[in-house]
Amino acid sequence: MNPKSTSLRRSVLALSLAAAACPAMAQVSRFGTLQTGVASEPVAAYDGLLVTYRTGSSERSSATAAAARLNSALATTAVRSQWNVQFRQAPPALNRVRRIATGADLVRPARALNQEQLNSLMQALRADPAVAHVEPNLLLKPIRATAQAILPPGQSPNDPGAVVQWHMRAADGHAEYTEADGSTVNFPNWGGINAIPAWQHGDGEGVVLAVIDTGITAHPDLDTSLADAGYDFISSGFMSGRASDGRAAGGWDLGDWTSEDKYLVENGGCAQSYEQSDSSWHGTHVAGTVAELTNNGVGMIGVAPKAKVLPVRALGHCGGTTADIADAITWASGGHVDGVPDNRYPAEVINMSLGGYGSCAADSVTATAIKNAIARGTTVVVAAGNDNNDASAYTPASCPGVINVAATGITGKRAYYSNYGNTITLSAPGGGGYTNDDPSTGTRPRAGFVWSTLNRGTHGPGDPAYVGYTGTSMAAPHTAGVAALVISAAYSAGKPIPTPQQIREILTQTSNVFPIKPTLRIGAGILDASKAVARAAGLAGGGDEVNAVMLSKGQVLSRQSAAQGGAQLFRIDVPANARNLQIRTLGGSGQVKMYVRATRAPSIDGRDADVSSVRAGTTQNVQTALPMSDSYFIRLVGGTGGYKNISLTATYSAY
Repeated sequence: MNPKSTSLRRSVLALSLAAAACPAMAQVSRFGTLQTGVASEPVAAYDGLLVTYRTGSSERSSATAAAARLNSALATTAVRSQWNVQFRQAPPALNRVRRIATGADLVRPARALNQEQLNSLMQALRADPAVAHVEPNLLLKPIRATAQAILPPGQSPNDPGAVVQWHMRAADGHAEYTEADGSTVNFPNWGGINAIPAWQHGDGEGVVLAVIDTGITAHPDLDTSLADAGYDFISSGFMSGRASDGRAAGGWDLGDWTSEDKYLVENGGCAQSYEQSDSSWHGTHVAGTVAELTNNGVGMIGVAPKAKVLPVRALGHCGGTTADIADAITWASGGHVDGVPDNRYPAEVINMSLGGYGSCAADSVTATAIKNAIARGTTVVVAAGNDNNDASAYTPASCPGVINVAATGITGKRAYYSNYGNTITLSAPGGGGYTNDDPSTGTRPRAGFVWSTLNRGTHGPGDPAYVGYTGTSMAAPHTAGVAALVISAAYSAGKPIPTPQQIREILTQTSNVFPIKPTLRIGAGILDASKAVARAAGLAGGGDEVNAVMLSKGQVLSRQSAAQGGAQLFRIDVPANARNLQIRTLGGSGQVKMYVRATRAPSIDGRDADVSSVRAGTTQNVQTALPMSDSYFIRLVGGTGGYKNISLTATYSAY
């Protein structure tokens, strides 16, 4: 381990939680399904419930009290009567399995429940005054590639040429030549991240980046020196592929195939027939994008080639549960998980290219684990999802505090599959799949894919390979890798290590403007490694957001003046659950134009503003009923004759 890593690690925040748990009974129903209301994913599997007790309650501190409370909540006359009338049966017994690191208890009903029964059960538990939060223990899955292309053996591109890795080069419109339908076609590159120039300021050395995924496989182009130091958090033997339940040391990928019939829902498994597949080796592809060995004459290149990947296995056959993933987040970021040795290499950055349908409430188990990880100083990067849907309906994509990444292709357009919406932080290369990122062409050139390491095994690990995938799973590790570069650049320049919020701002504020303005929101812009790392090193990079004057809720900034064509920039940070953001100018004299944009500063001509107010005079007003939890930048520009002595104020309602 490079000695710099010691300097970069944060002190570990130990969590002391009750360890007592009773083993799951053999007859306890394990898997159930929920209707999601999404055509592309009609059901979601779950494994029991997660019950969080209120802080200060005896159930929060005592395993015995928690176990007793579960069934007393269902033993009331009202609940038993309701179940008798509605379902003609008694409520199920509930078995407490264990307490996870966030403080929630994993519990399982003693029999299978339909969705109406599950809803009734959760409603009864939520009515208990000792209970703070109840949610299904969902099975989340790797956000799989929408398409795949494979380089035949012997045709691996030479490093550092990496001729097919358009996504690592500059987004300057230069011609990318690659094979499509047997002919040479020119693809102008407007979607790359410009990684190579970034390495003059930082190459990721000394930074630990945890990949919470399917694990990692041995590959000649991957540094797997931390694979044994990683951990396998899959607690179910059925899902891990091990002979028995329980977690295990090491972050190695044993395979996640579901092509055997025992994994089908109708056979007691957790996969629908349309979900069955061979092993994905998803974590190996993600790890290669982050930190593939570079300038070694082998294979391809990675975003942060000197970063250390800590593989954390949380996804196996059919995916991984909310409980296991939350513990993996806690452990990877340096928190304590009962029954697991503490992590010797706490991660500065976590990548999660995984998810499922379901909005991430601020008090949910996943959100709590992420909030605690961020508090330890860990930046959490997640994939937005591949359902061409609003990412606010997905977890962990919609969890507060994450860097949520959408996918673009070589043209810089939103990939046809990528989720979108106000929860997206920025975009990065995920591959568009088709010529010019246009599915209507029907052709799939190499320049449509993101290329990285993989494995050829059908079930267990086989020979190493290089594969092109498309998906937001590919966009997220580009971003996580640049976050590692930002940390190493700041360290190398002798500057304080940026906080997760500062890293978020560096990435968004130095991102490239979309070559064509998206019709659906996919964040601040397209990731640019060179600009982000230059900003972190204290050099110029990105816009002028760092010079914005802070404005707090209800504050009045008076006596603001600028000449014709002159401009001033202000910033107000809007919290989660805010409503009715109103920004106003008034008083003074002259002519002022007001442009407002979330995440980034609007240009001086306002062409990229989210909202504008340019009426005659000095009284301008913009309102947003449902503002994002983000920074809003306000650009005041002097019109004819400029403006003098005006006042600026902003307010919102907080709930």
